[in-house]
Amino acid sequence: MTKMNMLQAINNALDTAMAADDKVLCFGEDVGVFGGVFRATSNLQQKYGKSRCFNTPLVEQGIIGFANGLAAQGSVPVAEIQFADYIFPAFDQIVNESAKYRYRSGNLFNVAGLTIRAPYGGGIAGGLYHSQSPEAYFAHTPGLKIVVPRNPHQAKGLLLAAIHDPNPVLFFEPKRLYRASVGEVPDEDYRLPLGEAEITKEGTDVTILGWGAQMDVIDQAVERAEKEGISCEVIDLRSILPWDVEDEGGFANLARLHLNKLTETFAPKFAGRLPPEIVRHVVSFWLHAGYYDEGGERVDEAKYDSLIADITRKVDEMASLKVVPRASRRARKLRHALEADLDSDDDWTACS
Repeated sequence: MTKMNMLQAINNALDTAMAADDKVLCFGEDVGVFGGVFRATSNLQQKYGKSRCFNTPLVEQGIIGFANGLAAQGSVPVAEIQFADYIFPAFDQIVNESAKYRYRSGNLFNVAGLTIRAPYGGGIAGGLYHSQSPEAYFAHTPGLKIVVPRNPHQAKGLLLAAIHDPNPVLFFEPKRLYRASVGEVPDEDYRLPLGEAEITKEGTDVTILGWGAQMDVIDQAVERAEKEGISCEVIDLRSILPWDVEDEGGFANLARLHLNKLTETFAPKFAGRLPPEIVRHVVSFWLHAGYYDEGGERVDEAKYDSLIADITRKVDEMASLKVVPRASRRARKLRHALEADLDSDDDWTACS
């Protein structure tokens, strides 16, 4: 383990990848001898030569077009956009070429080896052209992955995973943390999973999620909230695309917390007639039937007005028939767990 700031961790990740595979190339504006405007590529040209780490013209569309071509013929390009604010001239290449290349060619051509690095966000007094956070523009593009680290350990592990991932990856680096974020980083090659959120802190009252430099601010806010007795769960998305919505992390936690609140509301209405766990399952069924979105917000007032009547009717039916309905995959998992916990004297069955 070595203590590094985020810039050093990114440089170390690039060094590790280039040492392991001669096909890994690093290029962009001023990335050669100069080492990039933030020095993220320092000493890489000296170590691996001008054919593997080199400067490009100041043409972002050309940088990504060139990177697409390299990736299509089997290289592993790591292209740097000097500031994410200037990624927009390359928007067409990223969205209509990088993301779609394999689909439009029936996988005859593939740019899966492509990684695009870009410092993004504010915090360095960069003004309107050096402070933007453009990840949302790309987050709705199938075929891309979007990754944002929060500290040096995450930066190295996620960047190495991005370089080896069989999809084009946009790797946004929060430049406010380049030198401000310092931590222990393994010296060896390691890769953190893409597409998986991380619960950085357990809590029961509220769920707070973010990514990148937001996490430092969130941690400060949580510290203040917990002094007021509020238990906070904190989630670092890490990957903007794809979102982690199926596992314990990600937006599933918001739906789970809302489900808990609804269960607490309805369970007393059926006390003595139906186990609270089964009431929870019925509420889950109706959540997935469309009364609430994933964040627990009402999606239709008319539907919501009939929710209590519908749940009451369904629970009454279940109380008399001892039936557990099937719903989504998450609800089915809950049903199986409930059935395993029920007494053998109870003859609960499942129906569609």
